[in-house]
Amino acid sequence: MTFAEKLKGFGPGILMATAAVGGSHLVAATQAGALFGWQLVWLILAVNLLKYPFFRFGVEYTLRSKESLVSGYKQLGKPIFFGFIALNIVAAIVNTAGVLLLTASLLFYALPWQIEVMILCYGLLAICLLILMLGHYKVLDSASKIIMVSLTLATLAAFIVALSNGAAHPEPASVPNPYQLAMLGFLVVLMGWMPAPIEISAINSLWLKAKTRTEAFTLKQGLLDFNTGYMLTAVLAVVFCALGVLIQYGSTSKIELAGVAFSKQLIEMYTTTIGEWSRNLVAGIAFLCMFGTTLTVLDGYARTLNESVTLLKGSLPKYSLNIFVLVQAIFGLSVVVFFKANLKDMLTFAMTLAFVTTPLFALFNLKLMHAIDAKPKGLLKLLTYAGLLYLFGFTFLFLYWKFVL
Repeated sequence: MTFAEKLKGFGPGILMATAAVGGSHLVAATQAGALFGWQLVWLILAVNLLKYPFFRFGVEYTLRSKESLVSGYKQLGKPIFFGFIALNIVAAIVNTAGVLLLTASLLFYALPWQIEVMILCYGLLAICLLILMLGHYKVLDSASKIIMVSLTLATLAAFIVALSNGAAHPEPASVPNPYQLAMLGFLVVLMGWMPAPIEISAINSLWLKAKTRTEAFTLKQGLLDFNTGYMLTAVLAVVFCALGVLIQYGSTSKIELAGVAFSKQLIEMYTTTIGEWSRNLVAGIAFLCMFGTTLTVLDGYARTLNESVTLLKGSLPKYSLNIFVLVQAIFGLSVVVFFKANLKDMLTFAMTLAFVTTPLFALFNLKLMHAIDAKPKGLLKLLTYAGLLYLFGFTFLFLYWKFVL
């Protein structure tokens, strides 16, 4: 079997990886390395590991029950189902705006000629809509594989170059401490989208359903696909954090935390440290990260909302998914146009909301596994309850810090 044939056997797991490797990796993981050196690498790995069961349950539930997680949430009761819909509406609009603006900003810095960022937003959105309208899952499936292979190779190439050059700056005299209460907000933002918001498990479930409509996809294949994509996201998160350490940690320049300002600083720091030749490589990596995320965010959230309304109404026209994609795109673009100055705060809110709601939907995903008599066993069971303990514990600590202290 050729590499291309093997790659064709993958699908939703690679799509999920493409959706995940965006703001959480390019911005949050890199900033973690740039601000705190190697101190948070263990946390990035721990978050990926402790969230693993709850993303995996989405794959198992769909392939065992032949229903999506969205349908499962409806069976758990109206409060859970409508809470999920509300979370998706907020996430769909804010995340679309955030990833679109960051993608356009990266393209602005990468192009040899200057085009206004807003014009690039319109152009990128038009390209994404065209790709999705041409074939939705089938086109998205093919595009995600090309993006992930290119992204992985380019990122590893940049890491090897940076590693061979050694740290760009000396160790700072005063090593910052990320474990103080004042840094809890940053840690929550880092963990909220690492490796992805919890609703991506439901989106992945719908991509899985779309693939099984045209191809036979066994539980074994589904788990191989998912595990491969999930492992890729974890490895790339560590690599991006390491690049932040090697390129930016110890720099006397202020580390920008806003996405747009950070994108410019990221490219400039790579260029000045590794060499001018790396500009296109770095810009290409960053752009691939965010373009893939923009595509999957547009399709994924529209898919969950379309499925939710279908479950409520009974049926919708075949073109309803296209309508949801268009509406989501219009609202996302409107946020960029009218609330661009507040977008950083909106994204921080979305990341924080993702973290605070993760324990609940993690618990719901586990309940659905119990409902189909597929309770986790052995090491997976141990990891599941350790994950729930971590997620609920850290959420209560954050809420106490935010509203009590």
